[in-house]
Amino acid sequence: MDFPQMLREATLRVTRPRVAVLRAVYAHPHADTDSIIRAVRVELPEVSHQAVYDSLHTLTDAGLVRRIQPAGSVARYESRVGDNHHHVVCRSCGTVADVDCAVGETPCLTASDDLGFVLDEAEVIYWGLCPSCAPDARRSYSGTTT
Repeated sequence: MDFPQMLREATLRVTRPRVAVLRAVYAHPHADTDSIIRAVRVELPEVSHQAVYDSLHTLTDAGLVRRIQPAGSVARYESRVGDNHHHVVCRSCGTVADVDCAVGETPCLTASDDLGFVLDEAEVIYWGLCPSCAPDARRSYSGTTT
């Protein structure tokens, strides 16, 4: 990825913190701010929390990264922007993964009454247990232990 070029195309000034934050978001999908700060500090040990926060805000406003915040979770950032994808979240460990747009009958994606709003997006979050946590749940639901 040519991160400086991405910034230029978004008419943003190319700075070391912005490039490092973009690199961290691309390397760590769905990372929270603290994880991004740690990743950026590997490249730029002197970077401040505020510089990372400011970069995330600027990159989000420019549409280069997307901020998501599933219920009960801290804000997370991802590089997959510009499409209508959703997320699946593990109720046990908190893992977040991308899910392409719903297929088949999708009545919940069309509002029964838009109340005059011009709708341009529907946010769908699927909740459940990831493959790593599901076996533990199956054991506890069946009443057996290991």
